[in-house]
Amino acid sequence: MSAPATSGAPPAERPDVVTASSERRARRPARLAPRTRRRAVRAAATVALVAATVLFVYPLVWLLSASLKPRGDVFDNRLLPRELTFENYLTVWQEAPLALWLLNTLVVTALAAVTVTFSSAMVAWGFARYRFRGRGALFTLVLATMMLPGAVTMIPTYLIWNALGLVGTNVPLWAGNLFASAFYVFLLRQFFLGLPREPFEAARIDGAGDWQQFWRIGLPLCRPAVVLVLLLETQAAWTDLMRPLIYLQDTATFTVPRGLKALVDRFGPGGESQWEIVVTASVITTLPMILLFFLGQRYFVQGISTTGSKG
Repeated sequence: MSAPATSGAPPAERPDVVTASSERRARRPARLAPRTRRRAVRAAATVALVAATVLFVYPLVWLLSASLKPRGDVFDNRLLPRELTFENYLTVWQEAPLALWLLNTLVVTALAAVTVTFSSAMVAWGFARYRFRGRGALFTLVLATMMLPGAVTMIPTYLIWNALGLVGTNVPLWAGNLFASAFYVFLLRQFFLGLPREPFEAARIDGAGDWQQFWRIGLPLCRPAVVLVLLLETQAAWTDLMRPLIYLQDTATFTVPRGLKALVDRFGPGGESQWEIVVTASVITTLPMILLFFLGQRYFVQGISTTGSKG
């Protein structure tokens, strides 16, 4: 009995099999192309980030290297000193009252950061939690003050402090922060607007007043924003040079930026040309800010990333 004849072409020669195989081969490069593009974009982004990191870190590395060189090699552009010396770090303490300047800066920075954080938080709380006529217009006016250049208010502010007899002291460097900052008010208000109302309503039922709600609930819930304001103002007060130049004349009241300006005038061009002392003092005064960033970078990133999602 003869075997039944098979109908159609063999599997290797069937048109539908050949067509499906061709389609799979045609789709494979299409699936690989997006993955290749993503890898290329990721590699380019990595190269760009590394280049930017080197660009920003190089001045600090150069400064540290220059502080470890003798006077004749400060500007030789070598990152590894030919002759390593730590004598500059001993000389700078003898040539300038650096410890006193650091203490003055620490006091001014602490007072400036604490006062502006607390005052800005109270103003932001008022704009976020209270409903009153003209609130929007008043908040717009507060934000509009950020558009004023500092030079516009420089002379009137000086006349006020001069009339109070405080020119020549460190008070003008921080006391203005008692009246809040428009930028910090905006930042903290965004956080307060994003807080749920249930904890505050429960606290009010339990008899908590407005101040208790602000101090015990509002501020703890906005800790990332509060710490961010502290960090930003600490950096601003630590590196502020303009106000010390205006209000300070006595060396005993100098802050670090004003002291560095005095060192540049003395040891820089037209002076004794001892740049190794200037760069060494710069390293000593920069290290606290680097340490502060590493300690607070978690709050810094969290505060920045969360601000845009509030409100």
